[in-house]
Amino acid sequence: MADIVNQETRSRMMAGIRGKDTKPEMVLRKALHARGLRYRLHARHLPGRPDLVLARYRAVIFVHGCFWHRHEGCRYATTPATRPDFWRRKFAANVKRDRDMRQVLVSGGWRVATVWECALRKPDLVPVAIESIISWLSSEETLFELGATHD
Repeated sequence: MADIVNQETRSRMMAGIRGKDTKPEMVLRKALHARGLRYRLHARHLPGRPDLVLARYRAVIFVHGCFWHRHEGCRYATTPATRPDFWRRKFAANVKRDRDMRQVLVSGGWRVATVWECALRKPDLVPVAIESIISWLSSEETLFELGATHD
């Protein structure tokens, strides 16, 4: 299937996709702050520049988009029909980078959480997500992953 816009327009559209301060990230930040948790944003000194750094717990949180970071089994992790080889390579590189950064952080003594976009999409899911994160922070678990279950 051919693209419905020209290459220049598509390039401009793709460049407009934000990497930080996304809607799911803002929802999570607001809810955590309301619960009294304080954090730093996009710490440049840490591998992978985590979205949230909770130094008090020596924990970081990545808020991943299901599409870009390939949330396995998620209905939002679709693959575009045009240029499938390009997209497969791009997605594979994203997943590898995420895995490598998680490993480097854990090796450095950090606890790492991945919160998927789908876990924050519906307002009624947010309180459940926040409770899960708070529970993880008070546990001894090193890794944590939170995504919504889909019908």
